Amino acid sequence: MEATALLILVVALVGLGLVALVAGLVIGRRRTPDALPDTHTDVLVHPPAEAEGEEPAVELSSPPATLERPEGTESRLVRLRQRLAGSQGALGRGLLALLSRDRLDEDTWEAIEDTLLTADVGVAPTQELVDRLRTRMRVEGTSGADARAILREELLTLVDPSMDRRLQVSGEDGAPGVVLVVGVNGAGKTTTVGKIARILVADDRSVVLGAADTFRAAAVEQLATWGERVGVEVVRGPEGTDPASVAFEAVKEGATRGADTVIVDTAGRLQNKAGLMDELGKVKRVIEKQAPVTEVLLVLDATTGQNGMIQARVFSEVVDVTGIVLTKLDGSAKGGIVVAVQRELGVPVKLVGLGEGADDLAPFDAEAFVDALLG
Repeated sequence: MEATALLILVVALVGLGLVALVAGLVIGRRRTPDALPDTHTDVLVHPPAEAEGEEPAVELSSPPATLERPEGTESRLVRLRQRLAGSQGALGRGLLALLSRDRLDEDTWEAIEDTLLTADVGVAPTQELVDRLRTRMRVEGTSGADARAILREELLTLVDPSMDRRLQVSGEDGAPGVVLVVGVNGAGKTTTVGKIARILVADDRSVVLGAADTFRAAAVEQLATWGERVGVEVVRGPEGTDPASVAFEAVKEGATRGADTVIVDTAGRLQNKAGLMDELGKVKRVIEKQAPVTEVLLVLDATTGQNGMIQARVFSEVVDVTGIVLTKLDGSAKGGIVVAVQRELGVPVKLVGLGEGADDLAPFDAEAFVDALLG
């Protein structure tokens, strides 16, 4: 019995020793790597170079910027009325004050003419308006209410609401609509291209922009920024690239992508008419090897007054202008330029710029314009 008990005690002691030995080894293995470099972590942070031609296992890239959602037409028209009422109201108020006088003598009619000419309405339209007002005021009455109603009707006739002011931005037979934007540098041409793109994006149209004002690196960068903000591709080339080649590639890209509209920004240099004619003529010819130009928009700065009329004449002789964009109309009290330029070119004002904001470009509305003039 004693021998048996002794044997059990020996076995137990050996067992305890083995347990202690195993525990020590496990703890030792856990502690030993603390003194060694964490090679596994290094591999995660600094992955080995990929073999040539292999795709990386994980692509690291910054998240895409959130695209802006441009304003729709309705809210733009509301702002059109508000901004025009602020900038153009003085003209209408001045005319109403004169027409509401108890006695409309020759001095009064001369004052009315001066008011219209100062607002850049133009000589011929001013004379027509004054003649019609003279006749109607003599026949229909001279009260304040009569004067306002008559003036509104005659101003509306002068602005001509019958003109087709729709933007021709759709092509035929699967081709994209092509909008060529022209005008002198400084009129807001490149900014206008970006703002037109926003109008079309708000209408759920797909757009490609062509940065063909290649002689101004700033214009190309500016247009690229406008495109990025609303997810519109901009086709561009190195500074000094032939503008026609950039325009050609833009239309080609638009057709390839199945875009609805391609808008091409052009150079605005006006050193001499011959050079301008050659350049713009070439751009248009090259574009039309792929698709017809559906709209040629002339951008004019409304604050330049009669200087803008000179520019309008030059460009209308160079290209077949189909519509006018008047920028900075809210910054000018000379809203008569709308009438003058339409008479000069025989084409409608289609868009007006009302401020520096990204969506401060609105379709021109004849009635809203006249109502703003009259407050």
